[in-house]
Amino acid sequence: MSGREQIVSQLVDAGLVAIVRVSRPELALPLAGALVAGGIRAVELTMSIPNALDAIRTVDRELGDDILLGVGTVTDDDTCRAAIDAGARYVISPITRPSLVAAAHALDRPVMLGAYTPTEAQAAHEAGSDFVKIFPADTLGPGYIKALLAPLPHLRIVPTGGVNLDTMEAFLAAGSAVLGVGSALLKKELVAGENWGELECLAKRFAAKLAELKAGPGQ
Repeated sequence: MSGREQIVSQLVDAGLVAIVRVSRPELALPLAGALVAGGIRAVELTMSIPNALDAIRTVDRELGDDILLGVGTVTDDDTCRAAIDAGARYVISPITRPSLVAAAHALDRPVMLGAYTPTEAQAAHEAGSDFVKIFPADTLGPGYIKALLAPLPHLRIVPTGGVNLDTMEAFLAAGSAVLGVGSALLKKELVAGENWGELECLAKRFAAKLAELKAGPGQ
């Protein structure tokens, strides 16, 4: 199994990717640490973070194998390669940019291209994307994911937007491979107040809910 395939397997096993967007790069490490302590191992640092590459380097250096660190909001090949060099183990884009697949795969890293329509989702798959990020999923809902997978069951779907403690079950039941979680977990007031203890507690709730749903009824 290649390194890329191992990371794909790890992401599916993790089941949830926390999407981190912060206004100050120095918040990335304590925030990521709180998520990991709460049981959320897969964490995406977006390129919208000021000095994002430095933040990736710091988190990778300090948390190492405790975190499954990815980079998000990647829209060009140079950024893709630079983020991987900084320590990102997978690359996520909000758009269908096929060239990112070649750039990431050349470095043995998986990529998740963004899509909204069935045509975009299939195009991402045909380009070789390891996952297809459906974004923004909050306006579409779990029903859309289920409808999309009916004729296209080969897609490995990751809905982003609208995923929270109340909707996780429906998104997983619809056939999602992994869930992307943003503001429902990274609450503005917790991040602004640097309340890492409360964030860890919330992460534990998400991790427990996910484990319960994966275990299935009666487990």
